[in-house]
Amino acid sequence: MQEIPIPIIGVNDILVKVKAAGICHSDAHYRAGLSPVSYMPLTLGHEVAGMVEATGSGVANIKQGDRVCLHYLISCGNCHFCNSGQEQFCPTGKMIGHHTDGGYAEYIAVPARNAVLLPDTISFEQGATLMCASATSFHSLLKGRIKHGDNVAIFGVGGLGQSAVQLAFALGANKVIAVDINEEKLRLAAEYGAIQVNPQKTDPVAEIRKHTENVGVDLAVEMIGLPLTQKQALQSAGPLGRVVLVGLSDKPLSVDTYHEVLGKEVELIGSNDHHLNELPQLIHFAAEKILDVSKVVSRTIPLEANAINDALDALERFDSGVRTVIVP
Repeated sequence: MQEIPIPIIGVNDILVKVKAAGICHSDAHYRAGLSPVSYMPLTLGHEVAGMVEATGSGVANIKQGDRVCLHYLISCGNCHFCNSGQEQFCPTGKMIGHHTDGGYAEYIAVPARNAVLLPDTISFEQGATLMCASATSFHSLLKGRIKHGDNVAIFGVGGLGQSAVQLAFALGANKVIAVDINEEKLRLAAEYGAIQVNPQKTDPVAEIRKHTENVGVDLAVEMIGLPLTQKQALQSAGPLGRVVLVGLSDKPLSVDTYHEVLGKEVELIGSNDHHLNELPQLIHFAAEKILDVSKVVSRTIPLEANAINDALDALERFDSGVRTVIVP
């Protein structure tokens, strides 16, 4: 724990009093150096919701007292990638809590364009998780070109996967198969309509084929970041299937080029972050209860170093709840 100054805002910035900050598995990767931060000491936290405390003189669309959640990619707003809605590739882009100070704090400053209004019907804790867990899931399904009638497998049903299960159904999926070794997470996914598959009890690829008339799924989304589950996702895809990789990993993935990709014309797709223009639709889904985020937050903890490190330790062991959220 450190005392740091309240951030100074620029003309086009807002100062947000943090009301909730989600703890993401990526934060454990940043702490471990798997994906190094830009400088140290740096405040982690990229799932942030709060109340606008102050606005810069050039800000017109956001006012003091607004409830907001924050798009975590700070980009220039003017380059080719920003203008085409692909701001995650902005040459000067920065991610809060990774490249610049994030939300494990009492206050955070960001450009006003990064603020998305949060309806009163969505809590700050739930709004925070929407900004990464749900947004990343939503983007991955869109990258996988999900369509009506698709059979979908979600590998890993933690904070991202629970949203992915629901959003897949909202976007027209026929069946959603949830793959995880955590029975609590599988039970929650089943409440949202998913078929449960526990790889500790059965071969997940064989089980997925059993539930898809021995064809395989149209779309598999891997959210764990382990070579084993990435391989299983690839093997579970049927002809013309799409496999979207979301989970971070520092290990290579071995691919049987013909049998797993060419022979079935399977597509292997990377999904990186999400887009600002996707967030209003996502918040609409949450506000209308199409996306139920009420059970995604499994617990809240104070802004206290030991509690936060304990939560990150649990994520590294893959034995955490669905989502832990810091409430300063």
